[in-house]
Amino acid sequence: MQPDRTPKSRTSKRTYDDSPDTAESFRRIAALPDGPERAALRQEVVCAWMPMAVRLARRFRYRGESAEDLTQVAQLGLVKAVSRFDPSLGNAFPSFAIPTILGEVKRHFRDDLWVVHVPRRVQELRGQVRSADHELSATRGGTISAVPEIATHTGLTEAEVRLGQGALEAYTAWSLDAVPGHPTDGHPLTDTLGDVEPDFDLIVDREALRPLLRALPEREREILYMRFFCEMTQAGIGARLGVSQMHVSRLITRTCARLHAQVMAEPRAFRKAS
Repeated sequence: MQPDRTPKSRTSKRTYDDSPDTAESFRRIAALPDGPERAALRQEVVCAWMPMAVRLARRFRYRGESAEDLTQVAQLGLVKAVSRFDPSLGNAFPSFAIPTILGEVKRHFRDDLWVVHVPRRVQELRGQVRSADHELSATRGGTISAVPEIATHTGLTEAEVRLGQGALEAYTAWSLDAVPGHPTDGHPLTDTLGDVEPDFDLIVDREALRPLLRALPEREREILYMRFFCEMTQAGIGARLGVSQMHVSRLITRTCARLHAQVMAEPRAFRKAS
């Protein structure tokens, strides 16, 4: 007896062992009022269809998310599908549940896994550019596609392609201890971080003193200028002004103490003057 070699129809649907018959359960759920009995029956239906959610979650493996988290998100989509399904519409449950579960997983990738916040439009451009680059590279042995080629393939402008390419690296982030380039001659990213500029405090102090110095009597302002800007000695300042070194010292000490007290007691004066 010859084996049947009749080719199977290409339109035949693939069947899985995760398609339980829960039609009667859904009808009972729809007929029951909210309460413990309905919740328990709904939980039974969720458990019965759980293998399908796990199978759908596997489609997204190797995309930077753990299998456990993907499964949990898919199961959440299944719970939503069971809660929203209306058997009176006459549709089979899988035709409603599968888009709901896949949408939940895709939403998880779109909203929860981006390290850098990227607008929805840019995320869509990223997906188009990434898919087009893979399709073009597959036809040329893995060669990287140029921006004009991707633009022609997708119908996007070159500016949109570059915007999508810029978002390709925003999905994940490197550790600060990572060493870009060759490990033997590279440097960790921590070496590229800036530090607090010590002169910032000096700028703040100078700007705070600027209006107070303008308000000093001309003699005191001249003494401070010669001492701290011209770096003259107290003896040299006294000789120029015809006073003793001790007198110059007392004037400098008294003036600096008054300026310090004004800066500490009246911080708003600087903001008003500036």
